[in-house]
Amino acid sequence: MKRDGTVILFDLDGTLIDSTEAILESFSAAYGELGDEAPDADAIVRMIGIPLGEMFIRLGADVSSVERYVGAYKKHYRKISREKTVLLPGAREAVEEAAYFARLGVVTTKTGRYSIELMEYFGLMNHFEVLVGSEDVENHKPHPEPILKALDTMGASTSCAWMIGDTLMDVHAAHAAGIMPYALTCGYGSEQELKAECKHLAPDAKTAVMDIRSESLL
Repeated sequence: MKRDGTVILFDLDGTLIDSTEAILESFSAAYGELGDEAPDADAIVRMIGIPLGEMFIRLGADVSSVERYVGAYKKHYRKISREKTVLLPGAREAVEEAAYFARLGVVTTKTGRYSIELMEYFGLMNHFEVLVGSEDVENHKPHPEPILKALDTMGASTSCAWMIGDTLMDVHAAHAAGIMPYALTCGYGSEQELKAECKHLAPDAKTAVMDIRSESLL
């Protein structure tokens, strides 16, 4: 039975989905469209979770050209995102189990519109009350704004609220928002760094959800 007050917010990349192939291909397409050579794949992967425009800047793009890179990226990403994105092991079960006892939302630095389309494609969007994407806030994780916006939209408080994510940005955003972080080691973050800053650690979202359910029943 769903308990009043329990809220779980999920990150997407590295938490519920693996869109690495789609991201890398879209970066390659963006650089190709602008006549540049794409950076090394490892450099891109290390930054997944950071807002797209900031990623291009950190990869050396001129600030004045960032919007062109982002536009080219998004144009390609939308074409291939469904076929080249997969749910992580246990992700579907995690969401379905969480929906049984908690209210759910998504907080991601991905474009919200495309993220909603992905969650609808996987048949999971109906479980979420809200999805806060990059275009919905001025300040991205690790700033608390995305989390607080999600909770405000849901009419939920910070008490008994959790943020499940795979990077320190998720952990720091949760701490800043005054909710409980749950870090996953199945994504892009360093397990050692996550363990040093987060009390709760799990190998995947399903394990995290089962643990949160146990705590909510105490």
